[in-house]
Amino acid sequence: MKTHSVTLGGCLTALVLVSALPAYAQEQQDILLDEGTILDMLVVQAASDELRQALGVSNITSEDLLNRPVARDISEIVRTMPGVNLSGNTSTGQRGNQRQIDLRGMGPENTLILIDGRPVLSRNAVRPGRRGERDTRGDAGWIPPELIERIEVIRGPAAARYGSGAAGGVVNIITRQPEQLAMQVSTFLQIPEDSDEGGSRRVNALLAGPVNDMLSYRLTAGASWTDPDSPDINEEAAEDEDAPAGREGVVTYDFGALWSAQLDANHSVDLDVSWSRQSNIFAGDTLLSSPTDLTDALAEDGAETNTMERTSVALTHSGTYDFGVSESFIQWENTFNRRLSEGTAGGGEGAINTEEDYRVGILDNIIAKTEWDIPLFVLRDQTITLGAEYRGEFLESYTELADGTIEDFEGRYQEAHMLGLYVEDNILVTDQLTVTPGLRLDVHDSFGTNYSPSLNVSYAMTDEITVKAGIARAFKAPTVYQLNPLYAWSTRGRGCPTGFSGPCDVFGNPDLEPEHSLNMEVGVAYANVDGWQASLTYFHNEFDNRIEAVYVDDPSYPGSLFRWGNSGSATVRGLEGNLVVPLHETVSWSTNFTAMLESREHEYDQPLSLIPDYTINSSLRWEAMENLGLTLSGTYYGEIQPRTVDHNNDPIPEEEQIGRDPYGVVNFALDYQINDNARLTAGVNNLFHTQLYRTGEGANTFNEPGRSFYVGLTGSF
Repeated sequence: MKTHSVTLGGCLTALVLVSALPAYAQEQQDILLDEGTILDMLVVQAASDELRQALGVSNITSEDLLNRPVARDISEIVRTMPGVNLSGNTSTGQRGNQRQIDLRGMGPENTLILIDGRPVLSRNAVRPGRRGERDTRGDAGWIPPELIERIEVIRGPAAARYGSGAAGGVVNIITRQPEQLAMQVSTFLQIPEDSDEGGSRRVNALLAGPVNDMLSYRLTAGASWTDPDSPDINEEAAEDEDAPAGREGVVTYDFGALWSAQLDANHSVDLDVSWSRQSNIFAGDTLLSSPTDLTDALAEDGAETNTMERTSVALTHSGTYDFGVSESFIQWENTFNRRLSEGTAGGGEGAINTEEDYRVGILDNIIAKTEWDIPLFVLRDQTITLGAEYRGEFLESYTELADGTIEDFEGRYQEAHMLGLYVEDNILVTDQLTVTPGLRLDVHDSFGTNYSPSLNVSYAMTDEITVKAGIARAFKAPTVYQLNPLYAWSTRGRGCPTGFSGPCDVFGNPDLEPEHSLNMEVGVAYANVDGWQASLTYFHNEFDNRIEAVYVDDPSYPGSLFRWGNSGSATVRGLEGNLVVPLHETVSWSTNFTAMLESREHEYDQPLSLIPDYTINSSLRWEAMENLGLTLSGTYYGEIQPRTVDHNNDPIPEEEQIGRDPYGVVNFALDYQINDNARLTAGVNNLFHTQLYRTGEGANTFNEPGRSFYVGLTGSF
């Protein structure tokens, strides 16, 4: 076992030291800066300068969310950005309907979700299966769409500065912060044409405004209900009574309060408190196993089999100084993960085996971060970004042993600490050339030190054409489940690899190394004053040190022993493109595409993610009247290639290697501003009723819902 250790006190001390660095920079500014340049540079350079040098950055506005409302969560609109798809946690197709945001084919586990720049890590409260699958919807559904100001989608090398979990990219959800008195109530209703598919309802309320010249507030509350698909929705397509389940239902309640204090012209402090509860409505998913009488009964009853409660408290400070600007926060995030027992006492991996015995895992995350942007002149104009981040994970879980019992001992508790320090320098070498080198250093109390260097370059060939390139090393730290040598769970034989006798027990490993990826991109962007925009990017990621369960040859063990280990590598490469055409003063057309040239796990020559060979998104927007807008949008998906080996890496018969054929979905939406206080949205999703089913064969691992109708009404006062 490694001897590296990082204490909470030591991490916070390091944060304080890094926070003090800009003070030294201010003392040296007379040496480094020409007189009179500070204020000018503060105006034209800020924290996002580095991101502007990257191609893989997209923005979704609140208007986009109003014009094209989502039914379940924001993944439905994020998926329409270049380089984005939805997939399950692995390419095996298990948990296929638990589709989450997948950036550049690196898988949902390598997509970092942020809310107002703060990491959301609740899904880490759910244990991973032997192939890395989690029974989780991810972290994209904690904020109601109506309360979002914009969403930033950052892909590729630009995401490396965000640390662990951002190898694919980052989705940053920015919430609304009204500066004047505002009251808003929003409702949404979606009705599917097929009664076997689940519909959605949602209601949200916001009250915000100033208390006095210094203090303001924002209060939010909401609830949403999404019904599950019928338990037998896939039986006819699969020609099997034991067909895999459709999409599960979700019930969400959320409350939030934000207090903002403008201490003076240069300093503000925010206190953000939120609570959300997500519970499922079981649809019958059993992962590796066939349905049982119990799972059939739970699905018929629409039982609640798992619940996630997330509580977050964050204190944020923003400051403007003579030498630069800063943004710092500390956040406590608590996730209460409660679910029916599965995978022991004769049940297969992921199969629920009781309707009474709940297992609870409690995950606390402490995250503290400070970031400083300092404009200066040393030979050339530049902005240096200095940052430090501490992440502490504290997990109390149940331990499942081979005989199906729950052991109450020290293995229930595990913690991990990681401190990251990073620096970037946005250098204006010439009027045309900008170079942004960066380096991030992370120290973990288990695996030790990890370095993540990066380099982004932007060259303006003309006023309209810019060439950009980037390279960065990214990483993902092991979860506390994977690091805990005393944490174990058992498949009880069902779900064991071929040739292994049950029970198959998987234990944590404190000697794990982080997963690594080398992310590269190069591309060209075009934009003119008339509103035309176009870009083309090639990306190439080399992924290694992947964490998965590895067999341990121990003849004395009563069954088959596995431990989490580092093995395997993969290559992901592809193209992203984007085109925006202003057809008329009131009509605009935008199209983007993603083409996956390669997605391959090297050891078994399998796809890393089950995503289409290519994806084309197109949208035509017409401002028909001053208060009426119409949007016609569509997505065309290329073929999804199947695996040739199953989750145990055993060959799949050729007749069962079935790919999902190309298909398209067309949507129509209208938004009507009734008056100053009311706005109506309505539309039809999947206009031509392209309905696909999950059969469990090949790449047919998820349901594509058919035609549905929706209406939404927002009142603002």
